[in-house]
Amino acid sequence: MKTALTIAGSDSSGGAGIQADLKTMTENKVFGTSAITALTAQNTTGVTGIFNVSPEFLGQELDAVFSDIYPDAVKIGMVSEVSLILEIAKKLQEYQAKNVVLDPVMVATSGAKLISDDAIDTLTTVLMPLATVITPNIPEAEVLFGEKIQSVEDMVKAAEAISNKYQVAVLLKGGHSLNDANDLLYQDGTITWFKGKRIDNKNTHGTGCTLSSAIASNLAKGYDLKTSVKRAKAYISGALTAMLDLGKGSGPMDHGWLEPEEAVERGIESFLPEEIES
Repeated sequence: MKTALTIAGSDSSGGAGIQADLKTMTENKVFGTSAITALTAQNTTGVTGIFNVSPEFLGQELDAVFSDIYPDAVKIGMVSEVSLILEIAKKLQEYQAKNVVLDPVMVATSGAKLISDDAIDTLTTVLMPLATVITPNIPEAEVLFGEKIQSVEDMVKAAEAISNKYQVAVLLKGGHSLNDANDLLYQDGTITWFKGKRIDNKNTHGTGCTLSSAIASNLAKGYDLKTSVKRAKAYISGALTAMLDLGKGSGPMDHGWLEPEEAVERGIESFLPEEIES
């Protein structure tokens, strides 16, 4: 069995973070391991507390995983402190990690920054160049691009500029009232659009975590990046279509919508998005 490591925070409500990542990895038939960057007290209505681990302990977690169950892919979620970002980068280089998917969680849906400017600088200059692909949403891409993104043309310009600046493939996620479920992958000068179907479901807690960990799962299984993105979008579409409704706010998706074993491929196939390359 292939393996994938998630480096992220814990979500006590189970819809995002480490919990969402491990559920996604299991459903996509890879063995998931984890290194927790922070404990959070949160539910579908918001976050009420964050307790960061020390960089020394995070390093011990990473040593424990890499030295025993070496991951075929790595997903990195929200990391809010400079010291933790530096520790992750050090260990990725030390163990020559491969297939690194970085979800640069920096901006809340409200538009508020979630990490400091210093942490953003460290994330972009130290960690981002080690990634195979990054998966920013529109507000996060605006931070990285330095300009507003208000059209499909802006998405293309931003993805190209970010990719060239940081030497990493960019999956720029649509949404945020701009492009619904259509995502743009910029890789080695090639633009690929993944035309997803808009799913009318208010329960979207953990979609970013789930998508990035699904991409990592498929990279771990040996799929190329385009195929991994396509399969990950299909998986998340199925999870949203299941219409799970839990909690008083924006609830989690149904990560377990796929049936076991032989039904996985059939389930993924039914939700594969249209792929357009230019």
